[in-house]
Amino acid sequence: MTTEKPLKNVSRCRWRSVVTVRDKRIQNMSTETLTRSDVFGQFRRELYGEKRSSYSNAHIFIILGASGDLAKKKIYPTLWWLFRDGLLPDDTYIVGFARSNLTVENIKETCLPYMKVTDEEREMLSTFISKISYLSGWYDDISSFKRLNKHLSSLPGGANANRLFYLALPPTVYHQVSTNIRNHCMDCNKGWNRLIFEKPFGRDLQSSQELSGHLSSLFKEDQIYRIDHYLGKEMVQNLMVLRFGNRIFGPIWNRNSVACVVLAFKEPFGTQGRGGYFDDFGIIRDIMQNHLLQMLCLVAMENPASTHPDDVRNEKVKVLKCVAPVTLSDVVLGQYVGDPEGEGHFKQGYLNDPTVPEGSCTPTFATAVLYVQNERWDGVPFILRCGKALNEQKAEVRLQFTDVPGDIFDGSCQRNELVVRVQPDEAIYLKMMTKRPGGHFSPEETELDLTYRSRYKDMKLPDAYERLLLDVFCGNQMHFVRSDELREAWRIFTPLLHQIEAEKINPVPYTFGSRGPSEADDLMKRVGFRYEGTYKWVQPHTA
Repeated sequence: MTTEKPLKNVSRCRWRSVVTVRDKRIQNMSTETLTRSDVFGQFRRELYGEKRSSYSNAHIFIILGASGDLAKKKIYPTLWWLFRDGLLPDDTYIVGFARSNLTVENIKETCLPYMKVTDEEREMLSTFISKISYLSGWYDDISSFKRLNKHLSSLPGGANANRLFYLALPPTVYHQVSTNIRNHCMDCNKGWNRLIFEKPFGRDLQSSQELSGHLSSLFKEDQIYRIDHYLGKEMVQNLMVLRFGNRIFGPIWNRNSVACVVLAFKEPFGTQGRGGYFDDFGIIRDIMQNHLLQMLCLVAMENPASTHPDDVRNEKVKVLKCVAPVTLSDVVLGQYVGDPEGEGHFKQGYLNDPTVPEGSCTPTFATAVLYVQNERWDGVPFILRCGKALNEQKAEVRLQFTDVPGDIFDGSCQRNELVVRVQPDEAIYLKMMTKRPGGHFSPEETELDLTYRSRYKDMKLPDAYERLLLDVFCGNQMHFVRSDELREAWRIFTPLLHQIEAEKINPVPYTFGSRGPSEADDLMKRVGFRYEGTYKWVQPHTA
């Protein structure tokens, strides 16, 4: 088995200059495009710096499940964007593998609507497409993987190439596919091998442990990349800089000043024909146990010794170990119903989706209260709230601070809140009290606002998958889930999930387009969150 030492940081990446068509593109890049690529920081400076040494091996990116939606909508487009901006290493080849009988032209046609190609980029796109090949095969068939390995070795530099296997597949075939990769696609090549796995990583603690045990018998941990795309989002990654790069937040980031923390994920649409998939997992497995819990770790963890991936992930694991399993008394479950007065899909409830089993008790909404039982956070509720068919699209982290002691304004002041808006309209804003302009001495709630579209007008933020796939090329595992993180996350939620399913607990109905069940607001109020409802952040004018 070929293993490698992960790069400590991207400055150890030494990749050759890009092909001629991209060299010309770079020379003529607009300010906007250059600025967009500059968000990759040090990596771009290393890639285009003067007299950089070669990165000798070719790279082969293998997409297993190349005919699926994830490959079509995310993986191929992401690889194109990285190629377009000169961020893929030279001599990178892309191989699709799936059961369907496809051609490269089929792949191009299905992916093109998601690739955002301009007229000026057509020639470059042709160069990118020329690097793609496709094989049809079966995931449980040894001969199919032997053919795949033979094809990989036949590519330029293939015998020595670094191989990245992306399993864009249902977890039900992970065992078979990973075994076939290890036995038939890794022994001959002299480069490193890395595997990317999509969530869900199991259904509960037991199944997750079984999968982790299987993978650890085949690969080393530094070869496994469990991808949670939320860890690639700009504002989620910004949490560490916000916390540990600003002196002003250190003294107040604890139980002495923070009344509660809310981590929210809201979608304004329902399952809309995908209920069959969703019903097998539910909102807790789909959103809460991974996306929201990862954000909780970044909010609650102690200062890591460095930004080395292991130092960061060690601190995240310490946080999870301090969280007791969530209990049903601290949870509200909901399931959306149609709005009789609504139009179109607003009239359709979850159970009206023909792909949803009749009488399903699967929750489409959940609010859960967790406690981090350590010195910094003892007694502070962390409220995780997520749901479909709600009144808006939003993902955010909200720290609500304690009341100002010795109130001299007769209760007219609201609590301060620090809000990190993950999506849409990335922003950081601090809700605070100021004097209302004029002759009156009256406090008024307003905000200190850093809205990215306003502050960084000419910068387009990269997609989360762009960041994460680039990290895999570089061997940086900071923004990927480690096996012990996964174990602790499932430990927290598995007892609740088993109880919900064993007792067939009926979720509370809520109307499509509402805030969710009122019982969830009552729970938040009971644990200390104060919702005033008098203030709403407004996207600043960016012209």
